[in-house]
Amino acid sequence: MKAFMDQDFLLTTPTAKKLFEACRAEPIFDWHCHLSPQEIWDNEQPADIAQLWLAGDHYKWRAMRSCGIDERYITGDASGWEKFEKWASVMEVCIGNPLYHWTHLELQRYFGIDEPLNSRTAERIWNEANAKIASGGFRPRDLIERSGVVCVCTTDDPADSLEYHALLRANWDACAVRPAFRPDKALNIAAPDFADWVARLEKAAGVRADSFASLKAALTSRIDFFAEMGCLASDHSFSTLRFVPYTDAQADAVFRKALAGEPVTDEEYHGYVTALFRFLAQCYREKGWATEIHLCAMRNNNTRMFRAIGPDTGFDSVGDGVSAIDLSRLLDAIEQDGGCPKTILFPLNPADNYIIGAMLGNFQGTEARGKMQMGSGWWFNDNIDGMRDQMHALANLGMLGLFVGMITDSRSFLSYPRHEYFRRILCEFLGSLVENGEYPFDEAVLTAMVRNISYGNAAAYFGIGEAYHA
Repeated sequence: MKAFMDQDFLLTTPTAKKLFEACRAEPIFDWHCHLSPQEIWDNEQPADIAQLWLAGDHYKWRAMRSCGIDERYITGDASGWEKFEKWASVMEVCIGNPLYHWTHLELQRYFGIDEPLNSRTAERIWNEANAKIASGGFRPRDLIERSGVVCVCTTDDPADSLEYHALLRANWDACAVRPAFRPDKALNIAAPDFADWVARLEKAAGVRADSFASLKAALTSRIDFFAEMGCLASDHSFSTLRFVPYTDAQADAVFRKALAGEPVTDEEYHGYVTALFRFLAQCYREKGWATEIHLCAMRNNNTRMFRAIGPDTGFDSVGDGVSAIDLSRLLDAIEQDGGCPKTILFPLNPADNYIIGAMLGNFQGTEARGKMQMGSGWWFNDNIDGMRDQMHALANLGMLGLFVGMITDSRSFLSYPRHEYFRRILCEFLGSLVENGEYPFDEAVLTAMVRNISYGNAAAYFGIGEAYHA
């Protein structure tokens, strides 16, 4: 029997262990996350481990609900200790879930606590962790620096002021905090608050957006501003992706309907989205930004809970999947418009791994090695099976050695051991290929490869550094 989550956790072969030693200390480039730039700037001392761990973490909230825990102990007004005690009880039945591994990696790496968390150990671990928090080193910027993070890309609306990015840029040089352009609200023309959002955009851009042409002008102004603030990427989420080719005149008519508060049809919605995204893709290409596209998340499934506590609270799910035809037609149209930007496609449904993996090769280009990328296993797939399946599909269909690696995709400052988790899974996967005689043990090549997938490829792809060479 192996020891619980020891130094060889998830590593079963000599090659895997050697490769992990080569990449374990690589910097972290957190190029997709949901951290708050204001929280990074404010840099407040956390009250206790419950605040650090449970506030805003919808992964944990879902697990607690599955255990029948009352909402008062999840998003309600229970004390920190009460919430922590309930989380400890979840650990007893969380076998096989990545939350179990993440919880204990975080206890080990940040608190030096190797003891498993459960109802019996909860009070002792609560007291020990909180004593360490009180002694210092657990403010947001402390945790970013301790984790070896060199760059963070947050997720920001086009109408955001980016004031906290400006403050961090001028006053903190330990880690670059860059905005990422997330125009979902510009595309979601059917949202009831769409007109209100357009008014916010107009104010931020200083441009009247009363037509499709002037909307594009306002968004262009904000893209220019984001670029000045060091933006490296755009970010999009499509629950359903359909290609409906609309002219600017057709998109303008739909845009005016939505501004007037009139309902739009499903076809009008997708036609408008197609037209606007094609325009945005060319803007991103001109800026040299990477375009991240997250596909097939079904959001806010529980209407009662959405009304009670809002979005991003743990009621999302995996959608039916990508239409290969629609995705192909959209990318082909963008290619004909002027060329696809650097693009990272994230399938949430693992059944789409081969659709995405095969699609990449149709639109590669010279702008970057591995210009078209398959994003890492994320959200419901950032577990051992999900990440391994994604790597296997990418290796079969594309260039795993050019993979831009892991994303944290988190709102928590304690989430960085997820990169270690990914690196262990990666090294075990590559090590198995070497041990099986499917790839030679060329130490220089393999060392460069794991260091690149851990950090170097992403640094080169987004333009903050260079890849390693054997």
